[in-house]
Amino acid sequence: MDARQDILDRIPMDQLAAQVGADEQTTRAAAEQLIPALVGGLQANAQDEAGAQSLFDALGDHQGGTPALDQVDTQEGQQIVSHVFGANQDEVVNRLGGMDGGAGGDILKKLLPILAPIVLSYISGKVLGGGQTGGQTTGQAAPQQPAGQNTGQSTGQAPTQDAGAGGLGDILGSILGGMGGGQGAQGGLPGGLGDILGGILGGGRR
Repeated sequence: MDARQDILDRIPMDQLAAQVGADEQTTRAAAEQLIPALVGGLQANAQDEAGAQSLFDALGDHQGGTPALDQVDTQEGQQIVSHVFGANQDEVVNRLGGMDGGAGGDILKKLLPILAPIVLSYISGKVLGGGQTGGQTTGQAAPQQPAGQNTGQSTGQAPTQDAGAGGLGDILGSILGGMGGGQGAQGGLPGGLGDILGGILGGGRR
């Protein structure tokens, strides 16, 4: 099972659809577009040491499994989205909304701050290990820790400044590539978003 499907299976789609005021089919289609875009944005942010450390800190704050929808803080979610996409947020939404069969921009904007903490929690489970119950089991082993990372995982401590950008980027690239049928790190990105996200490199941080 690829990461996108794994994340979707953790979300009660009927509740999510009701929350954003759309039908389940439209909501699921929009989520299928946004999940790889969020992972791709996180990967772009992790290409330098400062961005990787910032992301490690955020992952440390989102351990403990997939949050229930009524526990998702959408204000925090919007902060995550702004951090990930920076000034490119509208461009990402417009590109996704303009795809053939793409969901409208309104529903994409509503879903982003809900999905962002869920995606971050999922990646936290893959990078830091543990806590990814969510009623689902994938049978996959946790990925190897990035080189130079000292997470203090056994005590639940956040990663240290020794975290390596390359190791985290590799994990995110592997997750993203799996969404695209093994086509590489950009293979899971819809609508040519690789070009947009590749130019971000943490644009929301600086």
